[in-house]
Amino acid sequence: MRRIIGSLVTAALAACAAVTLCPASWAGDPTKNAQFQPGAEGARLIDAAAFESLQAAFQALPAAGGVVTIPPGRYEITEPLRIRTGDVLVRGSGTSTHIVNRNEGGLAGIDVRAPEGVKSIWRVQICDLRVTGNPKSGPGIYAKAVDEILISRVAAEHNGTYGIFLDNCYEDPRICDCLINYNTHTGLNLVACHDIVVSGNQFEENKDAVRCIDGYNLAMTGNSLDDHLGNGVVIENTYGSLVSANMIEECAGHAVVLARECYGDTVSANTLAHCKGEGVHLDKVRAITISANNIVLMAQAGVHALNGAGELTIAGNTFCRYPFDPTKAHKLDPASGIVLEGVQDATITGNSFTRLRQTALTVRGKDNKRLIIVGNSILNPSQERPREYSAFFFENLSDSVITGNIIADNQSPNTMKQVVEFTGDPGTLVVGDNLVTGLERLIIPTGIPMQSGAPFITPP
Repeated sequence: MRRIIGSLVTAALAACAAVTLCPASWAGDPTKNAQFQPGAEGARLIDAAAFESLQAAFQALPAAGGVVTIPPGRYEITEPLRIRTGDVLVRGSGTSTHIVNRNEGGLAGIDVRAPEGVKSIWRVQICDLRVTGNPKSGPGIYAKAVDEILISRVAAEHNGTYGIFLDNCYEDPRICDCLINYNTHTGLNLVACHDIVVSGNQFEENKDAVRCIDGYNLAMTGNSLDDHLGNGVVIENTYGSLVSANMIEECAGHAVVLARECYGDTVSANTLAHCKGEGVHLDKVRAITISANNIVLMAQAGVHALNGAGELTIAGNTFCRYPFDPTKAHKLDPASGIVLEGVQDATITGNSFTRLRQTALTVRGKDNKRLIIVGNSILNPSQERPREYSAFFFENLSDSVITGNIIADNQSPNTMKQVVEFTGDPGTLVVGDNLVTGLERLIIPTGIPMQSGAPFITPP
């Protein structure tokens, strides 16, 4: 049996050598060489305990890369730990490997970048350690022009600027299973990155939790964000991204911000809860889908689109406040709906609005056109100020369809002002087959050039 296994291994090695000698294109090589990369010949396994300092251990890495293992201990530094070669794994011993950045000049704890004259380095991994700083230090980890970087199981806490800052780490950065807490600025700052994975991390009490600027294809899934002093997630000028299955709670600002010409992005299946700002803030963005989110206890608008935002799909979301014993609800349990300002080409369908503090859907400003408002359910709006807010408020709305919605006020007395308010200069609208129940009185707008015989239907 041993001879058979040995023969198989020998054959496999021979086949591998044959493949290596064959010219081929290697997609991961930025120089597009006709040969496969030679691999990690000469790479070393380095035990940092054998060196007088962590930096000495890193400097012992050959050009081919290797592994640096850091034993448990508290390592205080005043200069960044510098990594300047690729194919490197830095592995600690969990949070018992604690790197403490004592620098007060804004420098990072760990600084990873290509050496001077080299465009980028590839495949650096940092895992299983803790890095902390002070109010005057820089990021916990700073990486520039590092492709296929992986940061995993790292605790980046109490740093003077960012917890982790990836700067032009263009190809395939991954940040997984990290604790990124109590940093002075953003927890995870991503600038000009591409095909990004941010998954399974926990963020606590940074200013903003995550910022992704001038990037592409962010996949942010399964993260928990809590108690941030600014916003939860800020995405600017970024295309084709997904924010899904995250818990974002109690931010002092907005839960999610998409701004500055984002397009083709999706915010789906998140719980956005109890923020002092808005649920999803859409500023000068296009072709955005907001779907299947639970937007609960939001002090300001659940979704707010403005400054030319358009081509939106807002579907299947729940907007709500505390749903049970009314005596337990209080001012800290608000809930708001959707606000659109000057929006064109949007679909608002299949959403549920329950016990909101104001209006379920507000459309205001100029040139609101081509909105499809179909199949939404609205229960008991205007709970903050009874009889001041209607279910729908439309200003300067034209070329739109409002149909198949259910609007109910089952309280005694009613809190809703009226079903719908139109103001401004509306154009042609299709308004029909909306079901209204539980109201003491129904106010149907007049003087509007609608295309329908029965804009609102009340049961007998």
